[in-house]
Amino acid sequence: MRFLLKVLAFVTLLLVFLITTESAPQSALITKLPGFSGTFPSKHYSGYVTIDKEHGKNLWYYFVESEMNPSKDPVVLWLNGGPGCSSMDGFVYEHGPFNFEPAKTNYSLPLLHLNPYSWSKVSNMIYLDSPVGVGFSYSKNESDYITGDMKTAVDSHAFLLKWFQMFPEFQSNPFYISGESYAGVYVPTLASEVVKGNKEGLKPALNLKGYLVGNGVADSMYDGNALVPFAHGMGLVSDQLFENVTKACNGNFYDNLSPDCEEQMAKVSMDIDRLNIYNILEPCYHGTSLSAFDIKSLPSTLLQLGKTEKPLAVRKRMFGRAWPVRAPILPGIVPSWSQLLADVSVPCIDDRVATAWLNDPAIRKAIHAKEESEIGRWELCTGKLWFHHDAGSMISFHRNLTLSGY
Repeated sequence: MRFLLKVLAFVTLLLVFLITTESAPQSALITKLPGFSGTFPSKHYSGYVTIDKEHGKNLWYYFVESEMNPSKDPVVLWLNGGPGCSSMDGFVYEHGPFNFEPAKTNYSLPLLHLNPYSWSKVSNMIYLDSPVGVGFSYSKNESDYITGDMKTAVDSHAFLLKWFQMFPEFQSNPFYISGESYAGVYVPTLASEVVKGNKEGLKPALNLKGYLVGNGVADSMYDGNALVPFAHGMGLVSDQLFENVTKACNGNFYDNLSPDCEEQMAKVSMDIDRLNIYNILEPCYHGTSLSAFDIKSLPSTLLQLGKTEKPLAVRKRMFGRAWPVRAPILPGIVPSWSQLLADVSVPCIDDRVATAWLNDPAIRKAIHAKEESEIGRWELCTGKLWFHHDAGSMISFHRNLTLSGY
């Protein structure tokens, strides 16, 4: 009898161990993708993580296991910028597992080929649509689309805690947070939340080892003052104009309100206005202008979010560096994607392949994304958000993180 009890106790412990070490959810596994005829070189997963049940707040992810050694290779979270742009931009156009060949007809899907330079060659990649309202991420409570830098960091941290619970076999892997453009804010603020959570004993502990930022927003003054020297260094403005603007602005291009400085800065803007700001050697696909929007049609409560006391000239320089378009800046308001994207695409960006692929019903079903009838069309950059730029300069975030060894 005693022997039988010991056996039962052992079996119970074994079952508990198996349950608590359950691996990736099979319901999230992607078995095939229309347009790709080969075999995946590693496992792909996608789906939703609910971070607020009461609001029905859900963040969507696409996860690609490393092709080398998934159990040991780092887990890398990728975030695109905006704010308001889907991280599937990085998946489709930058370092995802596939290269996309445009469809030959209007009624066929793009053809997918394996990307020999994919980051998933050596890393476990999480592509996250964040904040809620971006890409396939959504909430049943529209108040969640009023958000900001710090709320985005808190929500993304909540996602990570739940994601690593869903994929416990990756909890011990080195973990890195990465991104570009306005993710220069997303990444260090999220990394700081992770460090804070680990110190507070939140479980699971996230094995954060570092973070990566490419072409990132960092600080309004330093970023703003770098634009003119950068344009000159790239040969986009003449030596004479650079000399004139430097003299007129006394080296302060960011918040100098003198008439002479404004005049010379206008000439700099004129020189670079028709360029593709993402790749100066490539033409603009959509041109560089945005449709005008009627500011009077916006609800007064939402207009409050963009109000600022900064002078017009300063706002132009502050938000020219923060947005992936050269936004029109109107008196008293900082425009958001909701105001900028009135039925137009992001200037210079040819997003036809991603837009067609991610809005195809068969693709959405395969990657476990909600139907268009439920959450709307996938857009490269959304017009749903009303976004507070409330984190300020990233210099202190970088200082604290690097001094802590990240």
